[in-house]
Amino acid sequence: MATGELTELERAIDTVVTVFFTYAGKEGRKGTLTAEEFKELVQLQLPNLMKDVPSLEEKMRELDVNNDQELKFNEYWRLIGELARAMRREKAEKKK
Repeated sequence: MATGELTELERAIDTVVTVFFTYAGKEGRKGTLTAEEFKELVQLQLPNLMKDVPSLEEKMRELDVNNDQELKFNEYWRLIGELARAMRREKAEKKK
């Protein structure tokens, strides 16, 4: 897909995808996050942005729209979107 050097935004997208696949498939099916994989990903990769989430189990259930106890990439992407929106709101507040 990419033929030249990636831009800052392209590298960010690549990182989001790479992190998902680094954790997905360690156990269970490849390409999905089990509850343990999700917990490990959040604890190691999102410790600051997810520090106020009271229950990772509940958050996973909320993201798991098809209720299969695993997160596919599109379900994980919902989390990334939520975090990006929260970060945007925080930055907008600081600009006021």
